[in-house]
Amino acid sequence: MRILLVEDEKKLCNLIARALEAERYAVAVALDGNTAWEMAQAHDYDLIILDLMLPQLSGTEVLRRVRHRNREVPILILSARDLPEAKLEHFEAGADDYVTKPFVLAELVMRVKALLRRGSLSRAAILRVGDLEVDRLLHQVKRDGHKIELTPKEYSLLEYLATNPGRVLSRTTIIEHVWDRSFEGLNNIVDVYVRHLRRKVDDPFPTKLIRMVRGVGYGLTEG
Repeated sequence: MRILLVEDEKKLCNLIARALEAERYAVAVALDGNTAWEMAQAHDYDLIILDLMLPQLSGTEVLRRVRHRNREVPILILSARDLPEAKLEHFEAGADDYVTKPFVLAELVMRVKALLRRGSLSRAAILRVGDLEVDRLLHQVKRDGHKIELTPKEYSLLEYLATNPGRVLSRTTIIEHVWDRSFEGLNNIVDVYVRHLRRKVDDPFPTKLIRMVRGVGYGLTEG
């Protein structure tokens, strides 16, 4: 799952991003309101974590713009403003949750998981391709009933492929979604992780699911 984290305090931003990545989420980061709004228009996210005190464009304005454009994406507000009036204002503007600073990082992660579970009610919680199952709530993978242990990045890559069954996705598209950063000249990072996945997901089983189209990219298909 893909999260947009909007926080201008770099140290705090890095702490939150690392905690979320440890839970196997792909995290994109914006350090100001204008960048956050541009990214929200350009990409689809499963959740947005939004600080209110931002340079260039306030978090409140970003919230209103995003909610006007997208009524479905969960938005969690981060703010040092703990007055009931401030919380009410932002809930009325479309926020789904509100966490006041300072906060316990583990609690924030639990709030994120709760919002993503809620959002998953309208989407498939378990992705299936052939005998492969990807549980998006538990972050577990099984094939033919056998549990497969994956690293966070291996899981994120497999989940993205399973979200688009039958489609061949370019390396650039995969990098943008799974890594959320530019790997100019390093497109082979996708090839490396696909090899890791094949050893765990395909090699022990007679039917191969991971497909490569030379010069195009990779996909997940039953046959």
